[in-house]
Amino acid sequence: MNIVRGKIGWIEVICGSMFSGKTEELIRRLRRAEIAKQKLQIFKPIIDNRYSKEYIVSHNKSKMTSESVANAEELYKNVRSDTEVVGIDEAQFFDDKLVDICNKLADEGKRVIVAGLDQDYLGRPFPPIPELLATAEYITKTLAICVKCGNPANRTQRLVKSDKEILVGAEDIYEARCRKCFKPIG
Repeated sequence: MNIVRGKIGWIEVICGSMFSGKTEELIRRLRRAEIAKQKLQIFKPIIDNRYSKEYIVSHNKSKMTSESVANAEELYKNVRSDTEVVGIDEAQFFDDKLVDICNKLADEGKRVIVAGLDQDYLGRPFPPIPELLATAEYITKTLAICVKCGNPANRTQRLVKSDKEILVGAEDIYEARCRKCFKPIG
């Protein structure tokens, strides 16, 4: 991170496929903010109850206390004025207002760290991440390992047939795949 002078906010986006370490990286950055004695809050969408309602949890079971919210506006209303760092996990499950809310928080001088899938189960850009990437100051793209061939994987393979855009799950219905091994099913 560059040296920043004055009360200036910014947006950091951590994106990639499932099993690529997005939440793990989010937790790493938030723990460093904690060590620096910065006041932080962590949010996740209420729909994501895979591992816990009270924590963001990585697939390797690292976790941090979080608040579950229904949408981006509720997230914004729950941010305390003295909060310096706002962490947001599973951003793809939020509505499109998340982009405006993140920009508003950054304009208020807060560091906003967002993690989420950048592609959906068909390999298409997964809103609101593409819009966040366009306005973010810092971007990190994480890669998983393809379970078929062992190459770097940037896609999330859905293993069950469903036309639903959002289907919350983990290893039970998804796996990481590379470009070559990815076969979208709907």
